[in-house]
Amino acid sequence: MNPSLLSAGDFNQLRAFVAVAGSLNFSRAAERLGVSSSALSQMVRALEERVGLSLFNRTTRSVSLTEAGAKLYERVRPAVEELAEALGETRERRANPAGTVRIHCFPGAADIHLTPILRAFSDAYPQVALDITLDDAVVNIVAEGYDVAIRLGEVIDKDLIAVKLGPELRQTAVASPDYLARHGTPAHPRDLLAHRCICWRWLGQKTPYKWEFMENGKWFEVAVDGPLISNRKDFGVQAAVDGVGIAFASQQLIAPHITEGRLVPLLEAWSAPFPGYYLCYPAQRQMAPSLRAVIDAIRGGLRAANAAGTAMAAMTMARAADTAAPE
Repeated sequence: MNPSLLSAGDFNQLRAFVAVAGSLNFSRAAERLGVSSSALSQMVRALEERVGLSLFNRTTRSVSLTEAGAKLYERVRPAVEELAEALGETRERRANPAGTVRIHCFPGAADIHLTPILRAFSDAYPQVALDITLDDAVVNIVAEGYDVAIRLGEVIDKDLIAVKLGPELRQTAVASPDYLARHGTPAHPRDLLAHRCICWRWLGQKTPYKWEFMENGKWFEVAVDGPLISNRKDFGVQAAVDGVGIAFASQQLIAPHITEGRLVPLLEAWSAPFPGYYLCYPAQRQMAPSLRAVIDAIRGGLRAANAAGTAMAAMTMARAADTAAPE
């Protein structure tokens, strides 16, 4: 027998041997293991055949260990008990998720899909630790040791399971009123080549991201240039608010500034929607309970957000109807 290999049959035979050796009674050992006495006897005989030695002295009235059996029992009992304990702990982890789940998330997605669920998740699963990395790098989540990722739909590997988390997104060029007063307003995306643009660079990339626009149903790129390059879009948006130049960012980042008049949207006719955020993870036949809990919590947060949005829309319609109703 190869000492480096232990099959399921080997373990069952050793487990049967330890049970009988511990009680020196086949009937009690069979009851403890939940098998028939004949099945237990067959497993013990199979082990004896494999080692080529008798492990028990049997009579009609008693059972005792042979010298070989006693030595084997002394060696394997601690190991079998430890394996059984380890399996029990694993089953307990299934019932009570525990451990660390590593998450890679685009910063823009964290505020929408992670931050709102953290308190409730922590309360529900106190034994699960979330190790979250927030950046825009497009990493290989398997090779980098992540369990799950939240990223844009256009940069998801084909071999990952992907669950859509929200609506399509839209990026828009913006500038402060002060900048536009000093430098004028671009009328077409290619006019940006003559403007001071705030560039953004994907983590791990040497060159800045080329701004993407749509014209006549086709996407095209503009390789903008300017006085500032950053790997943080929120940093670039603030620079635009301060009048440094024109920034290009999602509605999520720029909407509050537009509402307050700090930024002016530009070239909106060429700003088309694109796939939004997705939850993605490798396919697994037996998923760790802690990972399943995280996935369910994120998807549950999406359902709650959708329900809240539907309720809010219904309330708005009801108020509008009340207002329009005659006195």
